[in-house]
Amino acid sequence: MHKLKARWDKKMSSIYNWAIALAEKPNAIYALFAISFIESSFFPIPPDIILIPMIIATPKKAWKIAGVCTLGSVIGGYFGYAIGLFLFDTVAEPILSFYGYLEQFNHFSEYYNKWGAWIVAGGGLTPFPYKVITIASGVVSLNPVIFGIASILSRGLRFYAIALILWKFGEPMKIFIEKNLAWLSTAFFALLILGFAALKFI
Repeated sequence: MHKLKARWDKKMSSIYNWAIALAEKPNAIYALFAISFIESSFFPIPPDIILIPMIIATPKKAWKIAGVCTLGSVIGGYFGYAIGLFLFDTVAEPILSFYGYLEQFNHFSEYYNKWGAWIVAGGGLTPFPYKVITIASGVVSLNPVIFGIASILSRGLRFYAIALILWKFGEPMKIFIEKNLAWLSTAFFALLILGFAALKFI
């Protein structure tokens, strides 16, 4: 058990150091935009894994970093919306099936148009897989303006809240993260798994 924990700690430290090294590179902002974009349409890992190290490495750019992350996520959300609207059989259905959501989708779509804005907002703030929300929005033809506003507010609130916390408590937060990296990483992946698991009960 001790050896397993030591290996996990070492692995998480390697990933964290890689993310910090990436965050300090000039092209890091483009990588963040790309991950934010694809996470909103099909990629399973949220952009926080790069967003947080980037802000820790360059706290003076916290607001720019959060803005790029929000922009990439919202634009990517419209890409997911387009997949649901125009490519359900060829693309959206396999993606929904991959995330185990296809069986529940018909039931879900019954009340989506009524509560669509709140569903998008909730999905944007929580660990719930956001790509499922964006694709579903396109499938049911949710008003694209409402979809966009809800996406901007929810994703912006999430990423700017992270930026604010890290900007305000930058160095102490960096020390805290590095000191407790193993269990924080475990909690992060646990939340991610819970987000996917939530698909089975909605």
